[in-house]
Amino acid sequence: MTLETAAVDTNYGTTASGSSFYAAMRILPPEQREAMFLIYSFCRQVDDIADSDGPRPERMAALQQWREDIDALYQGRPPARLVDYVASVKKFDLKREDFLAIVDGMEMDVPQDIRAPDLATLDLYCDRVASAVGRLSVRVFGLPNDDGILLAHHLGRALQLTNILRDIDEDAALGRLYLPREGLREAGIMENDPVQVAADPRLPQVCAPLVARAREHFAKSDDVMARHPRRVVRAPRIMSKYYGAILKLLIARGFSAPRAPVRVSKVTRLGIVLRYALT
Repeated sequence: MTLETAAVDTNYGTTASGSSFYAAMRILPPEQREAMFLIYSFCRQVDDIADSDGPRPERMAALQQWREDIDALYQGRPPARLVDYVASVKKFDLKREDFLAIVDGMEMDVPQDIRAPDLATLDLYCDRVASAVGRLSVRVFGLPNDDGILLAHHLGRALQLTNILRDIDEDAALGRLYLPREGLREAGIMENDPVQVAADPRLPQVCAPLVARAREHFAKSDDVMARHPRRVVRAPRIMSKYYGAILKLLIARGFSAPRAPVRVSKVTRLGIVLRYALT
């Protein structure tokens, strides 16, 4: 599982046209919009490799090929699948290391499924699959470097933690468990079998600190965006408000099993887009 990122919808299971990402990005000027959809396409392709049911060695090899293709792009020899990226990479000074970090993040699920990582590993995962996408995105949006990196840090983690809290059951069905080991142990849960953990009555105790952490990251990202003109932060604001609405629904529903899926209503989604796209 990856993010519906600070810029990109990377649980990615839906098409771009049906995602919050699409709603946020379609308001951008053409060159920015094109760059963002290229970033989306890249993330979607490497995420599909990580989440496929193919043999693990083949998936590792496919991700390594992406690394080599990225290197070739930055050496002036773009492979066919990255030719369209050349103009956006140059115009927005997109960084090679951020593309590579995304590949590294996807690969964290490949040698073996992630199960109860420690907090440091969980934060590294969030940085790679979410904040790295954000670091690419803020360059396209036109934020100054320092605040752009800060926004990517906080909003990426806020969105990814929300994803993790939302997708506990979906991830468990895939054999994955992103809840941190320290939180499980503190709640008295000593095992890491995803299905059993998802059914444990103590799970709300594990989720509570992640909810608090996500809310803190949302608040800090809001502080960064408040320092910049509305037109520059329209797209990340839409993503933030959409995922903030998901987090509120999760809190209202709770984390005890059985957990009904949460979905932001069409009315709420439309209201978010209208409010932040037109201001």
